[in-house]
Amino acid sequence: MTKVIEFKDKVVVVTGAGGIICGCLAKEFAKAGAKVALLDLNETAAQVFVDEIIKEGGVAKAYQANVLSKENLEEVRQQVLKDFGPTDILINGAGGNNPKATTDNEFHELNLPSETKTFFDLDEAGIRFVFDLNYLGTLLPTQVFTQDMLGRTGANIINVSSMNAYTPLTKIPAYSGAKSAISNLTQWLAVHFSKVGIRCNAIAPGFLVTNQNHALLFDETGQPTARANKILTNTPMGRFGEAEELVGSVFFLADESLASFVNGVVLPIDGGFSAYSGV
Repeated sequence: MTKVIEFKDKVVVVTGAGGIICGCLAKEFAKAGAKVALLDLNETAAQVFVDEIIKEGGVAKAYQANVLSKENLEEVRQQVLKDFGPTDILINGAGGNNPKATTDNEFHELNLPSETKTFFDLDEAGIRFVFDLNYLGTLLPTQVFTQDMLGRTGANIINVSSMNAYTPLTKIPAYSGAKSAISNLTQWLAVHFSKVGIRCNAIAPGFLVTNQNHALLFDETGQPTARANKILTNTPMGRFGEAEELVGSVFFLADESLASFVNGVVLPIDGGFSAYSGV
């Protein structure tokens, strides 16, 4: 039997929708018939994707939203209710790292150059920002938008975890820890909402090139950096992923007719990175 995945008239709320990954997901949900609310602190960035969706005949609207302000999110929720109706699917895509929470060195050694930013130099405010953006930036939108999802058939949440949640990458302890917390929260929410019809799952993308990490992966001439080469060497498929390659997995998790008994999973989409021991 051929199954066509569609989300006709479903209301999909996407946070972090001004970025490459979530903007792509928003576009694909719109193509599948959903009414998509694109939330981002940078409304202009989200509007770019909205314009593309509308040009292709889809239904979407951009909203300026601060995922760290419950008060603001409640205001946005009321706007979405007025424009589209109650939320069916919530994609928690807002997140990111901060240079203040990143070390210069992979391994601590004696007699490092004095200008090296080590573990001991990590900025407390930067660490708090990373944890807040990723963890609270997922928890608060969930608190707000799931109020309209209770008891609705097919309602579900999809969080965005990371390969860092499985094995922490060097240099980025705050981001790795925060994404690990997202995986744990996903399981907690899956259990908590299991009696009221809301499923919760997550994807754990491998290495994709985004606006946030481009400078870390490529030098001024467009060549892969040493860190990028390490990633590619340890990704069996030997390349970076594309945002479009996340769509099938997200659609599967979001589609009630396909994944109605899938709850509390974190699905790696990583080109084999998590399966490879390095030898």
